[in-house]
Amino acid sequence: MFLESAKKAGSIEVICGSMFSGKTEELIRRMKRAQFAKQKVAIYKPCIDVRYSEDNVVSHDAHSIPSTPINSPSCMLQLSEDVEVVGIDEAQFFDESIIEVVQTLANKGIRVIIAGLDTDFMGKPFGPMPSLMAVAEDIQKVHAICVRCGSPANHSHRLSASSELVVLGETDIYEPLCRHCYNEAVKTK
Repeated sequence: MFLESAKKAGSIEVICGSMFSGKTEELIRRMKRAQFAKQKVAIYKPCIDVRYSEDNVVSHDAHSIPSTPINSPSCMLQLSEDVEVVGIDEAQFFDESIIEVVQTLANKGIRVIIAGLDTDFMGKPFGPMPSLMAVAEDIQKVHAICVRCGSPANHSHRLSASSELVVLGETDIYEPLCRHCYNEAVKTK
């Protein structure tokens, strides 16, 4: 017998890949589909990401959707009371507390869609992304195109000499490279 009061199950979806692979574009597409279905949505991004806009999530190809910049993942719990779908962009910039936050949201019946870099400029797992992928029901890895050979790219090669982990930038600082071209590029540094 169907129970009318049965609560819809929440879920965690992760969209990951290198820079210029379409992660944010895919997040925006999924969020706009949820809005079209008249679902209540909330989109969050880290306050430090102001490359294109302070209060919108914007893809490299200029698609955008209104968002709320936050300093801490815990803010999502307070701001998502009557929401059915939560979108999170640039999740790699949040601390490990995001893992518990998204699980809490999903356990409340909320669909959580997360986009972020899976590896940093050194090719190492980035921030909370590996743990988010471990707890997700669905993971989509998207790829850019290697700017040197045209193969699928999964590395975000930093063109500057900075050794800082977080350096916000676009094509002036990063280029997407395949494994072979990335390995060749880091050999010459």
